[in-house]
Amino acid sequence: QVQFVESGGGLVQPGESLTLSCATSGIVFRTSAMAWYRQAPGNERKLIAATSGSLTNYADSVKGRFTVSRDNTKNTLYLHMDNLKPEDTAVYYCTTVPPNNRWGQGTQVTVSS
Repeated sequence: QVQFVESGGGLVQPGESLTLSCATSGIVFRTSAMAWYRQAPGNERKLIAATSGSLTNYADSVKGRFTVSRDNTKNTLYLHMDNLKPEDTAVYYCTTVPPNNRWGQGTQVTVSS
C-alpha cells in the first residue's frame, strides 16, 4: 500500500524558514520521481517542485527560496523553505510523478505576522 506522510508544517512569521518531510512507503523511493504540491484555501492544488535523479524543477513562485532534497536510505523527501511569505500559506503534499491520484494528508504551513 502506497503511503505518503507529510510533517513539519506550522505557523511561522514572514522571512522565516521551515523544512517539511515526507515519509514514503509502498514505492521504490530511490528510483521514483517525486513532487511537492500545495493547495491554498479556495484554490486548486498546484505543483511547486518536481525532482528526478539529479534534476529538480521549481515553480517560479518558489524558485530561489525552496529546495527539494531526498534521503533514499530513509525513503524520505524534504522541502526546505526559506524567506517564507504570506502567499506561501497552504497545505503541502508530496507524491510521485505522476501523482496517480495518490496523496497523503498534507501538512499545513501558515505564514503570518
